[in-house]
Amino acid sequence: MRLNQIRDLIAVSEAGSLRAAARRIGISQPAMSKSLAELEREFQAQLLTRTSRGVALTAAGRAFVARARVVQGELRKVQEDLAALRGGTEGTVAFGIGPAVGLPLVPGAMARFRAERPRAQVRIREGMRNALLPLVRDETLDFAVTERVAEITEPGIHFRPLLRLELVVAARKGHPLARATSLSDLANAPWLVFYPPGAGGALERAFSAAGLASPNGLVHCESYVTALSLIARTDLLGLLLPEIIEEPMAHRYLQRIHVRESIPRPRIGIFTRADTPLSPAAALMVQALVGVARSRVKR
Repeated sequence: MRLNQIRDLIAVSEAGSLRAAARRIGISQPAMSKSLAELEREFQAQLLTRTSRGVALTAAGRAFVARARVVQGELRKVQEDLAALRGGTEGTVAFGIGPAVGLPLVPGAMARFRAERPRAQVRIREGMRNALLPLVRDETLDFAVTERVAEITEPGIHFRPLLRLELVVAARKGHPLARATSLSDLANAPWLVFYPPGAGGALERAFSAAGLASPNGLVHCESYVTALSLIARTDLLGLLLPEIIEEPMAHRYLQRIHVRESIPRPRIGIFTRADTPLSPAAALMVQALVGVARSRVKR
């Protein structure tokens, strides 16, 4: 097995066709076909199957790609380690962020990171925890910064706590429940949540602590931008960071509803693979995020 065969199969799994994968890598389609055929012969297993839309991975192909991504990720780290030893200052870093994490942490961390590595390639992916952690496991992402919803041990994943974020009840300007003073006043209101019922999200925990049943009529949304739009333009309520509401653009459309109950503060931290070190660029980005989190906690 050759390293280019690993590269080729991953490219096909992402592109969905031999032609598109070959074009992305910069080789001919016959060369791509030959490479994959040799890989199948070596493993004595069919890794790809043809479909009406191109090609798809078989069960064996999916198992192979899951491991191959880790190999590819480790090779990238080796290249960056060697570049750092030669005095290189670039590198790449790919990380995920959960809803609401971007505003309090990422801009400041990016400024610190860019001061050290101005030409490094950075990729940021927003998503929910359950979508980001598999990408950390297969090293598609170097790490993820998101909420730890419950005390659940993630096999092969290390969690480093950063801070707890304050959340407040947010509504559109002129909302009919704007004068509410308790969660009990909002129990029958429609709510937007980032985690589905039963997942231990902040809203669910807040109502439980107040001795109230979780609200009905929940809208489960995994996009922070869409969530802001829905809260600003409908009667949906949501838990947001206070600085989001205070932003000049958002403040024109959103307002805070002050309730006497305490809203649980979600614990935000960094999830990394437990069995492999970060690349120099990724380690520097983690260092920048930790620095920003510490500054925020002090304030």
